[in-house]
Amino acid sequence: MSDIIRRDPRAEWIARNRLHPLHAAMQPVQHSWMGPNGIIRKNVHGIGFIGPNGIKRIDRSGAQQGGASKRTAAVEVQLPLHQVPQPAFHICVVPDMVGGRLSSHDRDLLGLAHQLAGSDGAVLAVVFGEHKESAFATAGVDRLLVLEGEAFSGYAPEQRVQGLRAVDNQFNPRHWLLPDSRTGGGELGRRFAAALGERPATRVWQVKGEECIGRAGAGLQDLARPLARLILAAAECAEPVSETRHEALPVELSTSVARSLSRIEDLGAVAVDPGAIPMAEAEFIFSGGNGVKDWALFHQTAAALGATEGASRVAVDDGFMARDRQVGASGTWVTARVYVAVGISGAIQHLQGIGACDKVVAINLDPGCDMIKRADLSVIGDSAAILQALIAAVEAYRNEAKRDAA
Repeated sequence: MSDIIRRDPRAEWIARNRLHPLHAAMQPVQHSWMGPNGIIRKNVHGIGFIGPNGIKRIDRSGAQQGGASKRTAAVEVQLPLHQVPQPAFHICVVPDMVGGRLSSHDRDLLGLAHQLAGSDGAVLAVVFGEHKESAFATAGVDRLLVLEGEAFSGYAPEQRVQGLRAVDNQFNPRHWLLPDSRTGGGELGRRFAAALGERPATRVWQVKGEECIGRAGAGLQDLARPLARLILAAAECAEPVSETRHEALPVELSTSVARSLSRIEDLGAVAVDPGAIPMAEAEFIFSGGNGVKDWALFHQTAAALGATEGASRVAVDDGFMARDRQVGASGTWVTARVYVAVGISGAIQHLQGIGACDKVVAINLDPGCDMIKRADLSVIGDSAAILQALIAAVEAYRNEAKRDAA
């Protein structure tokens, strides 16, 4: 087991939010405090532990209380379990699953589905092919249907429409929800609507009762219409599920989906220069700041990782990076799946610009800087040594993969 203490950002957020139902359980027990006269008072009832014989013992070494020199791990939060044994109806969600994981857009969609399902319905997530997601339960999925097979891999919209029609015939969901995105959900939703002969509600950003509101007029106007059965929702259409834990019970189709003769041939992904990808569309960003002293090593690491380069405002002002590479409120707002910040302290403008990133990794010498507090994973140390070790690890991994392939 590793001795590294891992942060739990969710537990820290609950500990700060006094309105959260689990806030009281996240507060540490106060064993001592300073009285009005400057004298340290101790809570004798809170010190100690119950021994095997039921007798209270006091460990004066501080091991049981987590001495001042020890860092205690975050308390694991056990969310209340939401169960729907016999759902009255289903709300089907087809997430994009970019990179095999739920994106922030997908989680917003699941939040909207949970809102439509209420207490009687169940949220059914339909996923194509293999995935890497392990947090379906905390994202609000009551039932999980995975359609596997070579026919659904790659770009196969016609085959996926057939799979969705089979799901529609078996479960007859009250609503279908797909992300109105450029990563597949928008096209698949419109193809599915044409196959069903139904008119979908597109670019929906809000649902009120039996009415949904979508964007119109190049995004400058709102269009209200009756709640449709097939909804293509925009990002931030609802708050993601965060207060409950769901079962995510696996379900299967009762009938097999016949493989159709596709009129589209998937030639696979095309290699793209990471430097040519616009910052707003990049999935993996390697960003440098004032703490980077060896920029040649920084560029070498970004090339080894295949990441798009970014920079803080200080690095751009100092001439180390071009202006179009600046990340932040005064530069480009990014929505990367992974954002690595090297030597960036975390000014408020920069933190605003990376607010929509899924995973943030911080490399910094200062363990108390704001970027470390925002990061999901922090590495404290000299950036040059860490980048060299990272390049060596990537090269070793690729050499091992070549030997296995041979």
